[in-house]
Amino acid sequence: MDRRDLELGELLAAAEAAPPGESVTVVAHDLRKRFGAERVSFLFVDLLGQRLLRLTASADGDGAGGTEQIHRQGSVYDSVLRTQRQHVEPDGQGGRRVISPVTNRGDCIGVLEVTLQYADDTVLGQISEAAHVLAYIIVTDRRFTDLYHAGRRTTRTSLAAEIQHQLLPSASCCEAPQFTLAAGLVPADDIGGDTYDYTLDRDTLHLSITDAMGHDTNSALLATLLVGAMRGARRSGCDALGQAQRAHEALLTHSRGLATGQLLCIDLGTGTCELVNAGHPWPLRLRSGAAEAEEVRLAVNLPFGVAAPTSYRAQELQLRPGDRLILLTDGMQERGAGAVDLASLAVATRELHPREAVRVLTTAVLDACRGNLSDDATVVILDWHGCPE
Repeated sequence: MDRRDLELGELLAAAEAAPPGESVTVVAHDLRKRFGAERVSFLFVDLLGQRLLRLTASADGDGAGGTEQIHRQGSVYDSVLRTQRQHVEPDGQGGRRVISPVTNRGDCIGVLEVTLQYADDTVLGQISEAAHVLAYIIVTDRRFTDLYHAGRRTTRTSLAAEIQHQLLPSASCCEAPQFTLAAGLVPADDIGGDTYDYTLDRDTLHLSITDAMGHDTNSALLATLLVGAMRGARRSGCDALGQAQRAHEALLTHSRGLATGQLLCIDLGTGTCELVNAGHPWPLRLRSGAAEAEEVRLAVNLPFGVAAPTSYRAQELQLRPGDRLILLTDGMQERGAGAVDLASLAVATRELHPREAVRVLTTAVLDACRGNLSDDATVVILDWHGCPE
């Protein structure tokens, strides 16, 4: 074990020994001790990806640092988050300002900002490593504290929105050898019941997007029942068809209402996707080399919760390396959002990382609706890379 491994091990041990809300202070202390860092802060991205909240570690290590909101668009932080590359510049006082991405498996948590007097390539590399370690620390610590959850909310959160947020995966992006996945949800002024979900098993990627009908707490409670039924089925070993049936039965049993959705189970070894479409809008697909996005015209089953003597049917979709699959809820297409040409925008963002393409699409819809959506707008983008050799 070399000295660098030992230092990172010491950093992890110090983080575990400290209260879960003091991760930034622990990292700041480590960087001051090793490199004489003068100022250390962590900026984490809000729920909509539009702003950052700065959490500054206190100089005396008491954990009482300050906070500050920063608009992300066009900032140097925006560049670091988009490119996932470290940025270095003069700090205006003879030192260096270093900004490094804090990212875990493709999920952008925020950035680490450090000012110090001297920074060669070795120091810069170790600051990048510290930022990566901080990502793992925060992912662990946010199970025990609301600090990072609260910090992501730059606007008031209603009860319905609180319920909705808790239904979503803790990470909106995931990278694996076979795929890259990213999702974004822009809530309506009166929460509209959208959710997305995913999990990665050893051989299968499970993915879903749903839209519970109604608004406010009624739709949030319906979405809770829906997602709970699908997760319970998934965790008991059900495929997409089994998950769909359980969701349908739950809504019928409890008479909560209706919901649309798409459930996908993707074989990581072959790219074969088993899919159930329960009355949901068709996805868009961009194939490698294609000039246009195409609608994938799936067979449509009835929405979940419709009392009818029919059963759900699974269909097969074969993913090819280079495919980009875009799943949407109707909030991305209806009323004011309809002014956005999603197919053209999908082509225009083809070369962007899925998390950035999601941000462009949701921002375009939000702008078209002048910041006031009448229905939740959700998009999930899946890039299929193919099976590793």
